[in-house]
Amino acid sequence: MTVGRVVEVQQDGRHLALHRGFLVVKDGGTELGRIALDQIAAVVGNAHGLTWSSNLALALAERGIPLVLCGTNHTPAAVVWPLDSHHAQAGRVRAQVEAGKPLVKRLWRDIVRLKLRGQADALELAGAGGGPALRSLAGRVRSGDPDNLEAQAARRYWPALFGPAFRRDRAAGGVNGMLNYGYAILRSGVARAVMAAGLHPSIGLHHSNRYNPMCLVDDLLEPFRPLADLAVHGLAARGVQEVDGEVKRTLAALMVADVRTEAGVSPLMTVQQRFGQSLAACLEGDARGLTLPGLIDPGQPLFAAARRAQCGDADDPEPETRTPPC
Repeated sequence: MTVGRVVEVQQDGRHLALHRGFLVVKDGGTELGRIALDQIAAVVGNAHGLTWSSNLALALAERGIPLVLCGTNHTPAAVVWPLDSHHAQAGRVRAQVEAGKPLVKRLWRDIVRLKLRGQADALELAGAGGGPALRSLAGRVRSGDPDNLEAQAARRYWPALFGPAFRRDRAAGGVNGMLNYGYAILRSGVARAVMAAGLHPSIGLHHSNRYNPMCLVDDLLEPFRPLADLAVHGLAARGVQEVDGEVKRTLAALMVADVRTEAGVSPLMTVQQRFGQSLAACLEGDARGLTLPGLIDPGQPLFAAARRAQCGDADDPEPETRTPPC
């Protein structure tokens, strides 16, 4: 599988068009750049006055490439995806609707366990305490998480990773804004994985807000959030506090970061695709459990700043090669 690029448009007033299989970015009548659609994993619009042609939107949808439109504080406000994305879509959507509560609760238990283990990984790689406690909580998560251990873990996780004064607030800027942007990047990849698996994004396992058209995407996003958390921790360790061009480039690289899985090391986008396919197999009765989304690879240059902070050397420039153990 070829892993594409995340195209992020951040300058106001740009126009996106289609020309002979290329996405073309224009300012007025002047072409600024182009990229082949086959090289794109997602398009993220994060600017005011952004316009695009219907031909481009249709071409992206035909290829299963999400067009993510961000609102305030870099949070995704809308995603354009195809109505028909998989040969077995009707059967899989029916399986989603008819899934019994025991299965749905068991799947949500597995997702929460994976998220808590990922948070423990993030704390340990960031040199923060609390990892063993989160692993203990992960082992105690029951079907459906009736004890809401996910929330209990969050109360320990955020102060441990970003300091006791930190509060997760989607409407705030600073570190919160960087987290919002990182999650938007990850969410676009999960949305593509859901579409590729022939599942309907609005039929969730746990999330059930009637006004949220991406409940399932938000369910499957949970285990991947710690990857963005760790990347943002590394940026904050270098004194970065706002979403700028460097932050956007760094967080867009999450989609091609290597993740360790039972099948070996794979790019995150590939892992997300497998995760979506495994959920479809579970819903149709062809599999007993979800494919593990994998663990953070500490050798990734993307997370080098977090490791340098752990080693007490956060001001060094990022190396171009993999960062060795401290």
